[in-house]
Amino acid sequence: MKRILPIIFLTTVILSVSSICPARQAATTIEPARFFLMGSGNMQLKNFRNQQEATIRLLNPDGSFNKEALYEVDRVLGFPTEEKGEHFSLRLIFMLSYFADQLAPGKTINIESAYRSPEYNDKIRKSGNNVARTSTHQDGLAVDFWLQGVDGKKIWETVKAGNCCGIGHYGGKIVHLDAGRPRFWEAATSGTRTREPDYNRHVYLSTQFDRYKRNDQLRLSFSGLSSFDFGVVPVANVFRAGDSNTPVATLRLAQSAATNCYRIGDRRTARTLTTQVPEHLPAGRYRIQLEFCDRPFKQMPLKSVSNVFELID
Repeated sequence: MKRILPIIFLTTVILSVSSICPARQAATTIEPARFFLMGSGNMQLKNFRNQQEATIRLLNPDGSFNKEALYEVDRVLGFPTEEKGEHFSLRLIFMLSYFADQLAPGKTINIESAYRSPEYNDKIRKSGNNVARTSTHQDGLAVDFWLQGVDGKKIWETVKAGNCCGIGHYGGKIVHLDAGRPRFWEAATSGTRTREPDYNRHVYLSTQFDRYKRNDQLRLSFSGLSSFDFGVVPVANVFRAGDSNTPVATLRLAQSAATNCYRIGDRRTARTLTTQVPEHLPAGRYRIQLEFCDRPFKQMPLKSVSNVFELID
């Protein structure tokens, strides 16, 4: 009996301390992962274009985003944060971390090209470079990179198998990775010098994150645009992933008060559509569909359907 008493006393003390220190318990709460593909978030980036480099830790210990690190990413990748009013694509950066962790853990991610202004993109395209007019580099959604000791074809095949994003390989060690619509190509199939992307034929709708909670703000962005002179119907339909026939909810765009056709007149407007996750929507995986209005080209799709996102409790 004498041996049991100290244990009982110690257990009582521990329970008492935890009951009067809820703040300490709350401090250990881990934020849910916002993307399906995250990686560790620990990266060594080196940009050969502007000679900038940094060691990055994208996540705080509680799983939240390290805001200072996001600005460091922008600096290294040459992204004009203040001008754009946003950061370089977090989805892209976490995918980069995910695949680098698989293929070359702890190694430097060597960047050959990251953000390009539309003016610079047009300039190098006209000079004969293998550059698309609708390049995702212009939206801070793409990087051309290589990993020391890893063949570019292996990176390409690994990303391609994930069917998560855009991945291109032109031979050698360098690959293109972007957070646009899932697709893959090699030098012979890139189509960068063709007119296929014209008329907004490749417009792609994406959510800012992959995981949301009820009542969260939900930001939507268009990429792959060749023209910005069009409109969207301000009410979006929500479908369960795998069922594109029966909408389960509707969302109204925050910017669309008193209009039946919200104008998309520039790149920034195309990337900053916002709405709110419905309170009544059950947990699960969904897609969002937006319909276009005042289409400037008959070749432009009638609608665009987003990537899959997940609503969690």
